[in-house]
Amino acid sequence: MGGESECCRTAGPGYGTPLEAMSGPREALLYVTCVYTGTGREKPDFLATVDVDPNSPTYSKVIQRLSMPYVGDELHHSGWNACSSCHGDPSADRRFLILPSLVSGRVYVINTKANPKAPKLHKVVQPEDIVTKTGLAYPHTSHCLASGDIMISCLGDRDGNAEGNGFLLLDSEFNVKGRWEKPGSSPLFGYDFWYQPRHKTMISSSWGAPAAFTKGFDLQHLADGLYGRHLHVYSWPDGQLKQTMDLGNTGLIPLEIRFLHDPSKDTGYVGCALTSNMVRFFKTEDGSWSHEVAISVKPLKVQNWILPEMPGLITDFLISLDDRFLYFVNWLHGDVRQYNIEDPKNPVLAGQVWVGGLLQKGSPIVAVTEDGKTWQSDVPEIQGHRLRGGPQMIQLSLDGKRLYVTNSLFSTWDRQFYPELMEKGSHMLQIDVDTEKGGLKINTNFFVDFGAEPDGPSLAHEMRYPGGDCTSDIWI
Repeated sequence: MGGESECCRTAGPGYGTPLEAMSGPREALLYVTCVYTGTGREKPDFLATVDVDPNSPTYSKVIQRLSMPYVGDELHHSGWNACSSCHGDPSADRRFLILPSLVSGRVYVINTKANPKAPKLHKVVQPEDIVTKTGLAYPHTSHCLASGDIMISCLGDRDGNAEGNGFLLLDSEFNVKGRWEKPGSSPLFGYDFWYQPRHKTMISSSWGAPAAFTKGFDLQHLADGLYGRHLHVYSWPDGQLKQTMDLGNTGLIPLEIRFLHDPSKDTGYVGCALTSNMVRFFKTEDGSWSHEVAISVKPLKVQNWILPEMPGLITDFLISLDDRFLYFVNWLHGDVRQYNIEDPKNPVLAGQVWVGGLLQKGSPIVAVTEDGKTWQSDVPEIQGHRLRGGPQMIQLSLDGKRLYVTNSLFSTWDRQFYPELMEKGSHMLQIDVDTEKGGLKINTNFFVDFGAEPDGPSLAHEMRYPGGDCTSDIWI
């Protein structure tokens, strides 16, 4: 697990600093994980290559589809085999995209270097191999390590019990090495994680027991303690659980977690989906970690919905490479927000745009204001398409000026909250960002319709840039 100090000598993948990455080349392609699992279509999930070069004749089009060899995977998040944590290692190369399959438990390794426009399958790590050697299943977040290993959070055991979750290690040839965390140091629940080597710390977040969330969201499961509200603080790189932070009722279902990109900083954020709070975590004077609510999205009183109040449901967020802006989505409300976080303790709303959601005009669901009036969001059509679903996954360009948005969360939850996605599929948008004064605006020249796929409508999830994808990189 060592190697952080040894690898940084000359030039390897990524960039030397986050600010250097901001001046990298403009993105020309995006890889998007697309799902048929759970839609009723017995087709394999696929990795779509999308042309995002405005000077290209195929701009805003899917130009290649790499289908997986199995049905029923539920491709979800993705990561790289090497990133800026290995920038000083000339032998490291960001050439393989790692695709964990949340439902089947497989991990696909995709070669993107040989032909970035048409990536190819390199290897499949089978779930039987992972379970036999580690007991882990339901793989989610993948991060490259400076040692050359790949670390993947797994959300449970093969039966969907949260007690079996932990962190899978693959070596540089993508063989199963074992678990990362020390015995007895497994978290209560698993989901996302981020490490900050200069502070010798890794922190992970908590979704819930796969046996619960794979069936759809049920408030009874929450009452039964099958969803998380904790952050787990580990020593890095040795994997000892040092502290568990209980976020309480203000931090229910903490999902995506990010430290600031500046590797010297000892602060970051986690998006708590159900309570729709952005919680800041930070190191205290005694070396332990604490937390506070930094941004709160109030639930809206609504009519014609399953509950009298609707949470925003913060499902994804990211931070610009210069640590100036934080972006997050409210999957149910339907808005994307931009906050200035130059003062991390006091984020300031800088931009907001509505790109879908349950409350858009034309929906039977309406919000009720304090004075008793009803309200719905004004969501524009893009190239003649009514925007469906709600904003879910986001990806930011290196220079911070373009924010890409897809709208699938997890097939079972998509079916529950946005059944229209099952019939019409997902889409992808581009939002133009004002990085000086702040502000967000939908780019009407860009629309990718995953409802028009040859094998039928599919659900679009996470996005990655080939080669220069540094927004998820970790610097050491």
